[in-house]
Amino acid sequence: MTGTDTEWEARYRAVQGRDRRFDGMFYTAVRTTGIYCRPSCPAITPRRHNVTFFPTAAGAQDAGFRACRRCLPDATPGSPRWDVVADAAGRAMRLVADGVVEREGVEGLASRLGYSVRQLHRVVTGEYGAGPLALARSRRAQTARVLIETTDLRFADVAFAAGFTSVRQFNDTVREVYAASPTDLRAAASGRHPSLVPGTLHTRVAVREPFAAADLHWFLAVHAVPGLEAVGEDWYERAVRLPHGPGVVRVDLSGRTPGTVPCTLTLADTRDLAPATERARRLLDADADPVAVDAALAEDGLLAPLVASRPGLRVPGQLDGAEVAVQTVLGQQVSLASARTAAARLVERWGDPLGLDGPHEVTRLFPTPATLAALDPEDPEVLRMPRARARALTTLAGALADGTVVLDRSVDRAETRAAMTGLRGIGPWTADYVPMRALGDPDVFLPTDIGVRNAATALGIDDVTRRSDDWRPWRSYALLRLWSVVLDQLREREQRRGPTRRNP
Repeated sequence: MTGTDTEWEARYRAVQGRDRRFDGMFYTAVRTTGIYCRPSCPAITPRRHNVTFFPTAAGAQDAGFRACRRCLPDATPGSPRWDVVADAAGRAMRLVADGVVEREGVEGLASRLGYSVRQLHRVVTGEYGAGPLALARSRRAQTARVLIETTDLRFADVAFAAGFTSVRQFNDTVREVYAASPTDLRAAASGRHPSLVPGTLHTRVAVREPFAAADLHWFLAVHAVPGLEAVGEDWYERAVRLPHGPGVVRVDLSGRTPGTVPCTLTLADTRDLAPATERARRLLDADADPVAVDAALAEDGLLAPLVASRPGLRVPGQLDGAEVAVQTVLGQQVSLASARTAAARLVERWGDPLGLDGPHEVTRLFPTPATLAALDPEDPEVLRMPRARARALTTLAGALADGTVVLDRSVDRAETRAAMTGLRGIGPWTADYVPMRALGDPDVFLPTDIGVRNAATALGIDDVTRRSDDWRPWRSYALLRLWSVVLDQLREREQRRGPTRRNP
């Protein structure tokens, strides 16, 4: 049996077992019905000779298959491979999901990645079975379905909000992908309750189980910046800049809906539904494969107890790469509380007012790189921090503003690290930490970090740098495990002080 045959058999067994772990990693198309499904679809398992597998929903759609209306295969987590490999095809997938094709065209997508349109089409099609236009069409169809089912928007407004160029194109695509008209889809979802607040949309982000929601909530809570972010007992929200205006993303981290995380999005412009949803996915590390990660790390006997105590731990993503870079500089050589205070001062003094109505508790946006780059680092009353740190901050902000450093999913991680370490005041720790949070790098390790060293000592690890080689390509998740040793001590101190405030 060849390697290809073995892979086909493994996929078919996943379909037979309705294994949710493989949802989003491949799609099952059935030739006799013309329908494609997720592996866990509850329908009767199709016969072997009728099955074709596709790496993406767009690939199945491009081959003429329609989405199953029972399992909704387009509403699955993405593939963790996009972040592990992070090649041009994987980076293209992230940008397509963010709506770059709708805003800049395939030419803009190719330019961001440093490819010609023809080269990019060949690379993406070879990897995912569909070109950038087909992938973008699939994304538009999914966005349209969410708006049809969860809002009372007129279909013409849905069409343009989802990125279609005409109502006819919208109608034709929805019929082709879902084998139903927009009217039929809305009628089938008549039991749902659209938001009564204009500009506020409710959706769900698919995640693979186990999902350590409580640990993610706590991490976000202790790092939350007042005004920009807010937390409650089991939710987190933050303001964010989106391509067409400001927005607010709130995620429900109660863990009451296994396999999904409810999200409330407040948008100045409904065209930002797809970008806002993609940012929520980054925040939640939604495409991670926790079973594979945990199994790999548990092979280390010293990490195994940490894995067992927190199955499904996620690496918290960041909605704005420039923001995480600036906040990382603010946190150099100071406590977490001091870093939050410094960030809150920046937000209050230099951040734009949010200017959005709705049921949210955040009030301001993080300052833009251009705003921070224009500040005088030599004036102690402007940034109110040591001069060396102020210089590092404004230098970094200038590099972000002029494009010397780019922190979106289009960039090569190694090139980004090199660009950052070339800036005065930016060391290896910062240049590694930022890609982990901003670029979704699953294989970052920080051997000089004081928390890592303290945890290694507590666990009896003599040479943590050498040992970390055994944790590839999941060293970012191992890093979170080591930090958990130290963070548990911090959590205990916080609990002794009293309950967490709702807006720290």
